[in-house]
Amino acid sequence: MTRHREIAEMSGVELLAHYRDKRLSPVEATEDALARIERFNPQVNAYCHVDPQGALDAAKASEQRWFKGQPCGALDGVPASIKDLTLTRGMPTRKGSKTTSASGPWDVDAPFPAFMRNAGAVLLGKTTTPEFGWKGVTDNPLYGITRNPWDTRTTAGGSSGGAAAAASLNLGVLHQGSDAGGSIRIPCAFTGTFGIKPTFGYVPQWPASAMTILSHLGPMTRTVDDALLMLQTVARPDARDGLAGAPRSTPWLPQSTDLKGLRIAYSADFGYVKVQPQVARVVARAVERLAQLGADVEQVDPGFSDPLELFNTLWFAGAARLAGQLSQEQHKQLDPGLLRIARQGEGISLHDYTLALEARAALVAHMAGFHRRYDLLVSPMLPLTAFAAGHNVPPGSGLGEWMEWTPFSYPFNLTQQPAASVPCGFAEDGLPVGLQVVGARFADDQVLRLCRAYEQAFPSPHPQAPRIKD
Repeated sequence: MTRHREIAEMSGVELLAHYRDKRLSPVEATEDALARIERFNPQVNAYCHVDPQGALDAAKASEQRWFKGQPCGALDGVPASIKDLTLTRGMPTRKGSKTTSASGPWDVDAPFPAFMRNAGAVLLGKTTTPEFGWKGVTDNPLYGITRNPWDTRTTAGGSSGGAAAAASLNLGVLHQGSDAGGSIRIPCAFTGTFGIKPTFGYVPQWPASAMTILSHLGPMTRTVDDALLMLQTVARPDARDGLAGAPRSTPWLPQSTDLKGLRIAYSADFGYVKVQPQVARVVARAVERLAQLGADVEQVDPGFSDPLELFNTLWFAGAARLAGQLSQEQHKQLDPGLLRIARQGEGISLHDYTLALEARAALVAHMAGFHRRYDLLVSPMLPLTAFAAGHNVPPGSGLGEWMEWTPFSYPFNLTQQPAASVPCGFAEDGLPVGLQVVGARFADDQVLRLCRAYEQAFPSPHPQAPRIKD
């Protein structure tokens, strides 16, 4: 078999084309991914669990199907990972917490890995998350710190930081993330990868997240087309999820390669966010490029004030619900930051929680009106580049909680809109910058159209190996 370039640089779409033409075997692709995990994972901690034998067995079965010309699904033989918050048959789901047991039995697949497996994906292992996915960086008491491949001194973001580091280094090509306050988009922006949280409920989630109506599941990949492959596979109903919306009946494949006719609102700071100048410059250049691609761009803020208090009411209440299921002895094993916000959540009254739900509904209605005028909203994904690993907030910033440095992300968990981070360049410190693309609810295809067109016109490089700096 021949390769037109190294397997390490291939996308899922390219791997499938090679399988189809019998130029490459799923076993070769899986062996390559496992070898690079063994080589690079100690430097970044992308994976907290790897299942070499299970992956190779799945790859061998896929190889036989391809040799017969009978692939079992759209992802047959493509190496993939699942986040360590998601139940996965045959693999431990420890959620980054010493309060969980290693004993298992680990005999049930949540909907996401079940759909991936049924489509033939080769599951390599589980990616690292902060404890119970509670914060926007990835470190936990059980598995340690996940680092950014562009500079291992810095964070990969969170809570899907392991998936982002794996995608950046192509340690497998398809990676599952979850996002209840930015947890797909934050690490994608920090690592120069692509990720989308689809409209709430398009991808079923079971067991339910402690953050319930805030939590979305979605893909994290190097390319938009690979994310589309995943979405076509996992955006389907599962009776166990009582919050999931109606499934899509048609593939999410944007046909246009330009942006003609799209009405895009660009907000540099939402009217209240302080953005690092080095980030602002990269995003402004990206917005100029959107106009070059044919979009009708207007600079305008979305017209709401910072909903941080509203978000924190729902988030802290979810943390309290989570901690309330644990014993006092287990509380001693928790990340102190998680326990702190859980204690705050215990003080939220039913009245205050109901008021927060009403305020959330008003924000949903406001953004629905906004999108009657504009197809998409674009902004910086984050106001800063990746900071030192092992810290919840940038050292010396004076900030108290992680939510304070990601003001562009959580509003759209409140509104349940589709939102993506697409890499749009590098800041002066050499670290990636992400462009956030937000669509109206159920307009995921518009978000993907912009991201795909931008990626094709202005492709972003990826690291060949972790960059270790003193």
